[in-house]
Amino acid sequence: MELIVLWDIDHTLIENAGVSKKIYAAAFSALTGREPSGPARTEGRTDRLIMRDMFLRHEQTVPEWSVVENALAQAGRDRLGDLRLRGAALPGAHEVLKATAVRSGWVSSVLTGNIAANAKMKLSAFGLDTLLDLPVGAYGADAELRSGLVAVARERIRRLRGGPADVPVVLVGDTPRDVEAALATGSGILAVASGVHSPGELAGAGAREVLSDLTDTRRVLSILESFARHGKRPRTSLERPRRR
Repeated sequence: MELIVLWDIDHTLIENAGVSKKIYAAAFSALTGREPSGPARTEGRTDRLIMRDMFLRHEQTVPEWSVVENALAQAGRDRLGDLRLRGAALPGAHEVLKATAVRSGWVSSVLTGNIAANAKMKLSAFGLDTLLDLPVGAYGADAELRSGLVAVARERIRRLRGGPADVPVVLVGDTPRDVEAALATGSGILAVASGVHSPGELAGAGAREVLSDLTDTRRVLSILESFARHGKRPRTSLERPRRR
């Protein structure tokens, strides 16, 4: 095994066209019997934090996580048709995932704030699910902070696919939180300005490799190959990320 590539989903691989926030609102309403006063605060947060924030902002008791996860999964299932109608795979996503999937020695999966059920729903809506090794991904139910998901993915890959513990990892995402998670864990980062954050914001957060989108498959693969060649060792819990 030479490289682990972990892709964000929303605004990196797909445009959800506001359906994600409808899912959070529907889950909240199902559990509280009331409509939220405003949209969920997302931008790279995990589902655990997004939903907790919604309950606390509305002065509601936070339910057990299993109850919240079930409500999110049901809301996601109910909105698959809406996502297919309104959303889309982002330009270049199919091509770059196909190219990454066939690379010998690479594992290509996801690192996402979505719960696993909704991650698969979103990817399957546009035929991307079969291009990723989803069983070894890390999801929004697995940790509160995005940085904690890196260790989850590493362990799943080690357990299910084998390979040494020091295989380089690179995250691909569109938010400063993706960048922060990479820096905090000694992972590589390829930032993509296909969401609400500009190339300057992503570079300012510490990303050295920033693309406007994924349309240049050759360029994306070249950047990923550079991480495979030069490597990134996992950061221990005693190490602090360098300030940039």
